[in-house]
Amino acid sequence: MILGLSQNPDLQGVLFIVFLLIYLVAFLGNFIIVIAITYNIILHTPMYVLLLSLAIVDIICTTSIIPKMLETMLTSGRTISYRGCMSQLFFFMWSLGAGMVLFTTMAYDRYVAICFPLHYSTVMNHHMCMALLSIVMAIAVTNSWLHIGLILKLTFCGPNTIDHFFCEIPPMLSLSFSPVKINEVMVYIADITLAVGDFTLTCISYAFIITTILRIRTAAVKRKAFSTCSSHLIVVSLYYCPVIYTYALPASSYTFERDKVVAALYTLVTPTLNPIVYSFRNK
Repeated sequence: MILGLSQNPDLQGVLFIVFLLIYLVAFLGNFIIVIAITYNIILHTPMYVLLLSLAIVDIICTTSIIPKMLETMLTSGRTISYRGCMSQLFFFMWSLGAGMVLFTTMAYDRYVAICFPLHYSTVMNHHMCMALLSIVMAIAVTNSWLHIGLILKLTFCGPNTIDHFFCEIPPMLSLSFSPVKINEVMVYIADITLAVGDFTLTCISYAFIITTILRIRTAAVKRKAFSTCSSHLIVVSLYYCPVIYTYALPASSYTFERDKVVAALYTLVTPTLNPIVYSFRNK
């Protein structure tokens, strides 16, 4: 049983409309980016290939969560099968890991382009771009299979009510009758290495970028560059900080009402903002 964001029947209609609009904006925005970059040969460059990858990740993330969430709001049945729950968790964990590494890869791409413009075509060539995307995929799949494999070993024979709007690791661990210490340790290690590590590398890249921008003499170019960097950092922070907060805590300290709102930031809000911040402002 998935309880969803709220059990108040008076709010179900409003929440359904709000999250349907969020899903349509996120899906259509990212889908337009996929079509534009795929069919425009001029955009077959590393920067736009990375944007294409981020758009695909965002589509998978929102599609694995929101349609089922809307179904629970629209109908009285709030059930999800065990296999369906594991599938949802797999695709979410894959998109979460891929998104974090992609943000770092995109920050590195902008770092090379702005700080070493004359060497950009040599450093970020086709082979380097494919190698980075392969690393992103390998990390995302490994991270997802690792957590899914550990959860599949747990026993769920008691309470079957997930106080959340989708199947996520913390509420799943809180329902298990098996010891979850290994799961919590692996979640914490993944949180430190992926979330904190990628966030740190992303911030370092933007620090070098901002330092380079400060040397630019043209005021108009400097303002535009600062505007772009600040909007990127805001979206990145909205993604990393809630993830770090959620997965750094043990399952026993998980607060459902508060943490459902936090989870909505990196599962719903960020995929909706990404097309606007990274692409629609890009000529």
